[in-house]
Amino acid sequence: MNNNRPLILISNDDGYQSKGINCLIEYLRDMADLLVCAPEGPRSGFACAFSATEPLRLTVRREEPGLLVLSSNGTPVDCVKLALNQYCQQRRPDMVIGGINHGDNASVNTHYSGTMGVTMEGCMKYIPSVAFSICDHRDEADFEPLRDYIRKMTRRVLDNGLPRGVCLNINFPLLSEFRGVRVCRMAYGTWGNECVKMHHPRGYDYFWMVGSYTNDEPEAEDTDNWALTHGYVAITPTRIDVTDYDLLSRMDDWKE
Repeated sequence: MNNNRPLILISNDDGYQSKGINCLIEYLRDMADLLVCAPEGPRSGFACAFSATEPLRLTVRREEPGLLVLSSNGTPVDCVKLALNQYCQQRRPDMVIGGINHGDNASVNTHYSGTMGVTMEGCMKYIPSVAFSICDHRDEADFEPLRDYIRKMTRRVLDNGLPRGVCLNINFPLLSEFRGVRVCRMAYGTWGNECVKMHHPRGYDYFWMVGSYTNDEPEAEDTDNWALTHGYVAITPTRIDVTDYDLLSRMDDWKE
């Protein structure tokens, strides 16, 4: 690693072998030293979960000048914590990136996403943090249209930082060319039909967590869902502090 270059810590929730994270490595290798610590396999839906009852392992998967790739049996957040604790004692990362995620993390998906868990963890450590996701769940998704946008956005964050307690959730539509970039809020949406009941041949019932998403405000043009639906890259500034300050200011009568 070269101390004269920025250091970026990268993780995801699709696993260290996924195409998304390896494309991210390719796109950013000339811009910074990269420390990659990602799960051994898929960890979608783990959000900010960490392992409190299971021992964790770290395995070196790849080591080259300016690049170290590690895997862990833990969650995406475990990977960030392990990398910071074991490899960043002498050199703090200049940026944390989650992604590139296979599948979007817009709207309420933000709260479930392990990719956003990576970004939230970095943000809680006061490191400028960004999540990149695309509206394509396929293992062989085409990430090439994202290359220039990711490089430009990463450079901008490296140069200017982000406000304390704020990270960026950036989602790309499934297109070969984008109409532009929108900075927008999270859409209100809901998941339904989330549990599919099945019967096992051995005589017991079991369930798959699936579901379908509904945008509950499809006409609102200031949301991430609208931007993605209409061909725009959606950037949503996301706070760690989830306090509702409007309601807080109106709750004096709750005090005792």
